[in-house]
Amino acid sequence: MSRNSRVFACAPDDVFAVLSDGWLFPSWVVGAARMREVAETWPHVGSHLHHSFGVWPVLINDETEVLVYEPPRHIVFRAKGWPMGEAQVDIQVRPHRDGAVVRIQEEAVAGPGSLVPPVLLDVALQLRNAETLHRLAYLAEGRASRPTDETSAHDEGVSE
Repeated sequence: MSRNSRVFACAPDDVFAVLSDGWLFPSWVVGAARMREVAETWPHVGSHLHHSFGVWPVLINDETEVLVYEPPRHIVFRAKGWPMGEAQVDIQVRPHRDGAVVRIQEEAVAGPGSLVPPVLLDVALQLRNAETLHRLAYLAEGRASRPTDETSAHDEGVSE
């Protein structure tokens, strides 16, 4: 099971504002290419996002379902990406003195991806989810009202 975490320069509510907007899904999920439909009940338990992943001209249509929704602290998705399989993605958000700490855990739970040795799969998921948290931080911090202009990008040495 792959685990990544990152400190965001925003409140947990700001993170959940992004997670709760299904149309933003391909903006922060690495590999998601476009949205096709978002359930009116998103992100409540049992609701679905219909998305595509891959790169044109090879796009595969699939969906993601919410299994747990406890804003602004916890959300769990079942992401389908056939023919590779399905993954369970667990995102936990906790207050931090600098804003929020966000942890993402992902594991393959069905299909060919679940047959890959965890040591190999975790390396790929670590890299992917580091970028996923990077994108999610930019969106959440960009939408947040902050007392300063500082974001977690400053920690990465990004100059303006």
